Amino acid sequence: MLIVDDQVPFREAARAVIARIEGFELVGLATSGEESIRMANRLDPDLIVMDINMNGIGGLEATRRITAQLPMALVVLVSTYAVDELPSDARQSGAAAYLSKDDLSPRELRRLWESGGDVEWRIA
Repeated sequence: MLIVDDQVPFREAARAVIARIEGFELVGLATSGEESIRMANRLDPDLIVMDINMNGIGGLEATRRITAQLPMALVVLVSTYAVDELPSDARQSGAAAYLSKDDLSPRELRRLWESGGDVEWRIA
């Protein structure tokens, strides 16, 4: 799993969540969209937790580029937005799901991983 966020507190919180999920291994922490693209191509993670708002290449564009190169990677977008406040192109980014940062938990990540994403996210 690769965690991508430009804020240290969230990266550390996400790292703690991952540590509590049996069978999940953190392979990298990226601080920007640019870094996430390079790391994803090098590490080939199965699961990526991707912040939407970052300076430079944002999470949506990074997700587009990563999923174009690694179509089997499951990307879960995270942010502080309510679902109805997401940027209009978020659902077309190639991400498999969206979670509010407040809802990131071992249970939710396991559920999304085991189901291959959120079906409602993909059809809405």
